[in-house]
Amino acid sequence: MILDEKLLQHDDIVVAELEKDLRYIAAIIKQKGRELLADYTITPPQFVALQWLFEEGNMTIGDLSQKMYLAFSTTTDLIDRMEKKELVTRMKDPNDRRVVRIQLLEKGEKIIDEVIKKRQKYLQDILGDYSADEVILLKDNLSKLHQQMRKE
Repeated sequence: MILDEKLLQHDDIVVAELEKDLRYIAAIIKQKGRELLADYTITPPQFVALQWLFEEGNMTIGDLSQKMYLAFSTTTDLIDRMEKKELVTRMKDPNDRRVVRIQLLEKGEKIIDEVIKKRQKYLQDILGDYSADEVILLKDNLSKLHQQMRKE
């Protein structure tokens, strides 16, 4: 088994096919996410920002810029538009009043919650023909891959 695993690590064809499948899966998920957002008054970048705030909690515009790989000025404009839609608000950091944090508001949280549930339902439907063991194995392997990539 260990020998087979080491051979698999170096099989260029398998790695190429895996990269291609992951790229296509990511594109399909992205497209499906955009379709789901059509029911809401937010753009895909606004959704990504809301998602970061939902998962990580309050953060500065600088932190959010880094997470989203956007320029600070672009993120500032994004937050301005989201603030007008009452999705987020700026608040002074209680520990350092020079620092401004972005806080997710109830309306923004509701949108994120609804969209994520729709995305999960979509995935659940796609996995309908998988056995419970196959779903768990897929989840475990993707989690392992994710953790390894985060170490890099």
